Amino acid sequence: MVDGTRVAAVDEVPENGSYLFTAEDAYSRPTELILVRCDDEPGIEAWPNTCTHENQRFDRGTGAAVRDGEIICPKHGSMFDTCSGACENGEAAGTSLPDVDIAVSDGGVFLTDDEYTYLSAGAAGEDEDGDDGDDDDIPSSTSHIGF
Repeated sequence: MVDGTRVAAVDEVPENGSYLFTAEDAYSRPTELILVRCDDEPGIEAWPNTCTHENQRFDRGTGAAVRDGEIICPKHGSMFDTCSGACENGEAAGTSLPDVDIAVSDGGVFLTDDEYTYLSAGAAGEDEDGDDGDDDDIPSSTSHIGF
């Protein structure tokens, strides 16, 4: 048995995209995290839902852009390795996404990181209808990049 909270079924994590959920961080703040597929074991990794260059969300509720094993920032196009979180290009080059500990067991993905407490599936502040109401505190993209 895994010591952690079940976040999602493995099958819910898309091959090209992300599964968005919200956890409370060590400072009691709601924090969006994403699950993405990875070629390394255990086959799925978790990362914060923000680019290291700017507080730009990867997944705005429809899945992050993931191509060839990299999460693509929608604002400047920096690409983060889905397995290591490392970025080697664009505005975020030389940075890495902070680790979020998970475990994959019995067809489920479990949040095992002591720094986070699972709150809910979806974006921070979403209501039961999937509407988060006010996005004023979350930057929107001004990018010309389309996926």
